Amino acid sequence: MSNDGIVLLLEDNIKILNLNRRMLEGEGLMVLVAKTIAEARERLKLAIPDVAVLDIMLPDGSGIDFLSELRQTCGNVPVLFLTAKAERADILAGLVAGGNDYISKPYDIDEFRARIMGFIRLVSCDRASSAASKNASLLSVSELSVALFATKGMSNKEIAEKVYLSESRVKTCLSSVYRKLGIADEQDKRRMLVDRLEV
Repeated sequence: MSNDGIVLLLEDNIKILNLNRRMLEGEGLMVLVAKTIAEARERLKLAIPDVAVLDIMLPDGSGIDFLSELRQTCGNVPVLFLTAKAERADILAGLVAGGNDYISKPYDIDEFRARIMGFIRLVSCDRASSAASKNASLLSVSELSVALFATKGMSNKEIAEKVYLSESRVKTCLSSVYRKLGIADEQDKRRMLVDRLEV
């Protein structure tokens, strides 16, 4: 099953790069690989990653310096530093620069996988929440109230009693909700309503 996520791996050690790429692709993720900052810039023209994994010591610069450029291009993408620089000062520098997490080499591949997949789940939840909020914002207060009761499987009559509207008004509200949320007549409207409002 695909997790529909994209990860940028910026790593100049080919063995580590390939190991991490294979593992993440095995999780159903799309992986953009780069051995240098210049290559990373090219990969970012292809897609915006959901998570970025950055080495710090690279042939053409520092992963910490590249972080600010990455954020300008990709927004607030979660960043995990994966580096041989293991001193406390290095870790603090990475986190202060805006990194979200830091793993020192040598590292445990299962821990690495767990941290990346945790970021992917967070990004996925944020997207779903944003989509639900956007859909809800299209509706009036009455329409949203009616829609939320409809997702609970209530009949129009039961909804009318809950929101103090006539059955005909509830029916009109639901028609407006379905139209605004792009739910067609031939679809399972109540199920689609649950999906659209993420309830």
